[in-house]
Amino acid sequence: MAYQVISQCPVCSETLKITKLHCSHCQTTIENEFELSKLASLSSEQLRFVEVFLTCRGNIKEVEKELSISYPTVRGKLNEVISSLGYDTKKKNEIDEKTVVTMLENGEISPDEALKLLKNE
Repeated sequence: MAYQVISQCPVCSETLKITKLHCSHCQTTIENEFELSKLASLSSEQLRFVEVFLTCRGNIKEVEKELSISYPTVRGKLNEVISSLGYDTKKKNEIDEKTVVTMLENGEISPDEALKLLKNE
């Protein structure tokens, strides 16, 4: 039975390293210190969001429908994932007023969502 790889130590919460890789077909074993990918640090909920986001090809309206959540919630979850991966979200996530108005005119967001975006909520 295979178990999901954990990325944090259950005792001290530090990041774990993989030290052994094994092929169940030919029985080859490799020992060293291997790094986990950044994606391994995401929670199962964050990984599910990333899977939906990718299968929707980044189309936020489709993600909204698939997860039954609002535009600001999708943006918030996306920001959370970006932060968890170690990237800064402040500069890149600033939405200018013109973009919000265009999204509102195209029916991509509701007036309430537009207000929240303009208030950076």
